[in-house]
Amino acid sequence: MKQIGFFITGTDTGVGKTWATLCLMKMLQEQGLKVAAMKPVATGAVFYEGRWMNEDALALQRAASIALSYDAVNPYLFEPPVSPHIAAELAGRPIELTPIVRIFQELQERTDCVLVEGVGGWKAPLNPREKVADLAEALGLPVILVVGLRLGCLNHALLTHEAIKSTSVDFAGWIANHVAREFPYAAENIRTLDASLGFPPLAVLPYQERLRQLSAGVSTGFEAERILRVLVPSVTFRNF
Repeated sequence: MKQIGFFITGTDTGVGKTWATLCLMKMLQEQGLKVAAMKPVATGAVFYEGRWMNEDALALQRAASIALSYDAVNPYLFEPPVSPHIAAELAGRPIELTPIVRIFQELQERTDCVLVEGVGGWKAPLNPREKVADLAEALGLPVILVVGLRLGCLNHALLTHEAIKSTSVDFAGWIANHVAREFPYAAENIRTLDASLGFPPLAVLPYQERLRQLSAGVSTGFEAERILRVLVPSVTFRNF
């Protein structure tokens, strides 16, 4: 089977990119695919098992179909929860795209699908020259946009979609994620984006307070048949 992969970006920070990535991983694994995920750049760390790690990256590491070292999932980690280019400057460790691309290619050789989660939003700077968008282009992956359902999401989603479409990458679709327990007129916001973007979301994900709850059997929110036909139409999957 041809190897596939996707880049997961968001309308902003804190919109649920990791939650969406975990849900997508689970759904693909249920179709018999060997899946891994990366969060190449992360800011904000906890001290765990003798070293600093990022909680989102740990969740992705644990959810992978194969055993992965932490550094393969998250090669660039910075302790302060600030913009990555600032964190990298403070640490004296510039973020470079080449090592990320190399690790990604190595994971591709070991799996059927590699998901790569961006940091912050589409235009978040990684270094003085390059942004998250440049990383997606360097990897050559189609992009999935996670829209956090909250006030302002329509403007953020439409602007981010325009920015993605202005690059060389393919836009694979968008995911609506409930980032709060209650968001008035969520359905109306989704319908507005459906009409504005020209297609419905690949999934509408439920509110999730803690990432580790995913392993407890919660629904991923994906309509598996539709999303797989959209993302990888040439592949025959086990459940349909």
